[in-house]
Amino acid sequence: MTTDPIPAAAPSLSLLIQELNRLPGIGPKSAQRLAYYIIRLRTDEAHALAEAIIGVKEKIRFCSVCQNLTDGDPCAICSDARRDQTQICVVEEPLDVLALERTNCYRGLYHVLHGVISPMNGVGPDELRLKQLVPRLETGSVEEVIIATNPTLEGEATAMYIKRHLAPLTAKVTHLARGLPVGGDLEYADEVTLSRAFQGRQEI
Repeated sequence: MTTDPIPAAAPSLSLLIQELNRLPGIGPKSAQRLAYYIIRLRTDEAHALAEAIIGVKEKIRFCSVCQNLTDGDPCAICSDARRDQTQICVVEEPLDVLALERTNCYRGLYHVLHGVISPMNGVGPDELRLKQLVPRLETGSVEEVIIATNPTLEGEATAMYIKRHLAPLTAKVTHLARGLPVGGDLEYADEVTLSRAFQGRQEI
């Protein structure tokens, strides 16, 4: 939902508020506060913010290997020969990769689905980036697929689908231990909880 234009505001300011209100989690009042914050920025700071937004839109792409967001292909993780090439951790979103990397407990590779199976929202397996995972498993070099979907109904359904359809392609499929809160997101879990979940992962 967008805000109605503020009659007392200049047209350019009203437009900025409306555009900020389109962002997820930003309500009308927050949009107004952000707009006035931007007005108070120095000109060079405002240009830097604008250039950063444009740069993301122009440069960010999907890694051709793991489907994570990157400005170089392959991404830094996939191109790092020091990573364990025998493990692939499957996550829902790019933010989950950042959360797991902060734990420093996992040194394998990743695969990003960009969503979960959710029939209620019309999202099926074909809408996810699952088919890009198959060629990686067909090489025979991957010994373990770690499913790190969020502990929600949709996350669990996605995990079971991956298990059924990809298990024949790899020797071992594990799931993060449920030290994670049910209904929570990896993105918001602390490093200790994520580390313990990794250490206690179970075969499914």
